[in-house]
Amino acid sequence: MSTTLDALLATGAADAPALTAPGRKALGHGALRALIAATLARLNALGIGRNDRVAIVLDNGPEMAACFVACASGVTSAPLNPAYRADEFDFYLSDLRAKALVVARASTSPAVAVAERLGMRVLDLVVADGAPAGAFTLEPRVAVEAAPAAQGGLARPEDVSMVLHTSGTTSRPKIVPLAQSNLAASARHIRATLQFTPADCGLNIMPLFHIHGLIAGVLAPLAAGSQVYCTPGFNALRFFAWMDDARPTWYTAVPTMHQAILGRAGKNADVIARRPLRFVRSSSSSMPPQVIRELEAVFKAPLVEAYGMTEAAHQMASNPLPPRARKPGSVGLAAGPEIAIMDEAGGLLARGDVGEVVIRGPNVTAGYENNPKANAEAFTNGWFRTGDQGVLDADGYLSLTGRLKEIINRGGEKISPREIDEILMDHPAVAQVVCFGMPHAKLGEEVAAVVVLREGASVSERELQAFCGERVADFKVPKKVLFMAEIPKGATGKLQRIGLAARLGLAD
Repeated sequence: MSTTLDALLATGAADAPALTAPGRKALGHGALRALIAATLARLNALGIGRNDRVAIVLDNGPEMAACFVACASGVTSAPLNPAYRADEFDFYLSDLRAKALVVARASTSPAVAVAERLGMRVLDLVVADGAPAGAFTLEPRVAVEAAPAAQGGLARPEDVSMVLHTSGTTSRPKIVPLAQSNLAASARHIRATLQFTPADCGLNIMPLFHIHGLIAGVLAPLAAGSQVYCTPGFNALRFFAWMDDARPTWYTAVPTMHQAILGRAGKNADVIARRPLRFVRSSSSSMPPQVIRELEAVFKAPLVEAYGMTEAAHQMASNPLPPRARKPGSVGLAAGPEIAIMDEAGGLLARGDVGEVVIRGPNVTAGYENNPKANAEAFTNGWFRTGDQGVLDADGYLSLTGRLKEIINRGGEKISPREIDEILMDHPAVAQVVCFGMPHAKLGEEVAAVVVLREGASVSERELQAFCGERVADFKVPKKVLFMAEIPKGATGKLQRIGLAARLGLAD
């Protein structure tokens, strides 16, 4: 049983394709292993070793995939959304205390200026002309003398391989450290669930700063010696051309992506017939059963819906492949960690009873970093509390019945309402604000806000949206701003985000 990425990635035949991309020649599994070794040697020579953090701000593509795998194999990778604004990079890079930042050569990302101000080394990722997909070298933007890393080489099972932030609701985002063994376990679980073989090719359209794309889209198929076709990111207009070029056997996506693909499927029936898929996978937010039926009819392949989260290094449950039953509306059977349902007091409930979904297993984080309060709340008797409400049926299939947390889930993008509150509160006209999720037909939820203005002040919805948009990525900007005389509160006087959309007539 592989507990390190080095062992996990040793299975692919040296000359078999590992990474491909539109218009690029393939990088073989042997070349990928050599690239990992060369990248770690380079980082070690620059004084960056095991458990040292390297922030990665790269656009989607084969170099991002390869850089993540290389860094996670011997240092601590910290992928960040390249769409972040300067204020967001300032928070995340400061919180991570990374030793280096990797960006594309000539990148003008605001992350570079933030890293330089923080005294963080900036490493340019350089791609040679005509290089295979994913091949790169790292070059310091400014030459600095550094002693070799004291702890170099490949990571050990207990070393931290990746750190990601949660989206906090009532507190600052928490750092989730994922050990080498956590990532290896999750990749093994997904590889087994989806029955990957070297004959498979995945068409990756998921962002590679998310746990979904990194583990299910990249690491798990590479662990089976199969191929990953890395696109520049999701584009419904280009999806079927990529499908024709890649000849994939599967792809994974969030429901909004699947729905956009369905919208163009009718015009691309010839491609679908020419490039049959073994299965389609969906995760990160719930998929309407009617969309599942439509996708399966169009692609003539089973849709496998899965349930994951960052703290579990992605996959927790999954519907199985045929001939086992798939249950629309359910996120499937335990697919790696153990799953149980717990009451508020910490007691485990019987099947059929509704309570909080809890998990334990080799892919689950050992705990949040430097946050004893959060860990005391999150772990009970060795079980991790997911914050989701659900029920297990008689066959062990899990259905989610609601979220205990207040995170806004916009098409799989998780947004902290408190983060947006604090930004809007910086506007001189705003006295009070509460952000919350309102229903959206395609995205599941959108960001909305109730704002109370200061006496005598005035500001428009569009002006507040522009103010917010200068400080956070576009997907976090409230699409609806309501101006009210006071903030709606619950019976006890507490601010209640959940249910607020319905109370304000935004849930129709």
